[in-house]
Amino acid sequence: MERIKHTKNELKRQKDDLIRFIRYLPTLILKKQQLQIEIIRILRATDELERKIEIFKNSVYEWVAVFAEEVHIEKLIGIKKVRVSMGNIAGIDIPIFEKVDFKENNYNIIKTPLWVDYGIEAVKELAGLKAEYRILEEQLSIVRQELRVTTQRVNLFEKIKIPQARENMRRISIFLGDLETASVVTGKISKNKIEKKMGVLTGLC
Repeated sequence: MERIKHTKNELKRQKDDLIRFIRYLPTLILKKQQLQIEIIRILRATDELERKIEIFKNSVYEWVAVFAEEVHIEKLIGIKKVRVSMGNIAGIDIPIFEKVDFKENNYNIIKTPLWVDYGIEAVKELAGLKAEYRILEEQLSIVRQELRVTTQRVNLFEKIKIPQARENMRRISIFLGDLETASVVTGKISKNKIEKKMGVLTGLC
């Protein structure tokens, strides 16, 4: 338990703190719920994207044998830039996948096997899906970290700050009440002593 001053000013400060904690707690709880919902959404999106990637790989599986020809398709196309925008979820910024820009090298259409055009498009599609998946993973990491911090704050307010402020107010109120009672008793004792002295003096006159 923190050391506190047993004064009226300290009692007011503790009351103000309690009001602030109670007012802010619902906002934190709402943010926690929003983050939990967002994590569920991202996990579902990553699952769906994993299925799409698997389905796409299976759809081009028949081309694997021809991909083995000495064409070196990786020399014909590469990723130039992954474009992302920024979104906001429960007050935090997360990256949003937009598209992938590719750099393509010219090649001899006559000398190059017919499947290369399809192969390039397949590489683009797969690279785009994988880039989107990586962005989702980044989103998940950011949101999970924010959820950990928010959960810690909710627990801090619910289990420590609010109970502590209430306990401090109770202790200060008891102390001030005892002090007031002691002051009243002391005042009465002093009054009785004065009255007795006045009575003695009156009897002597």
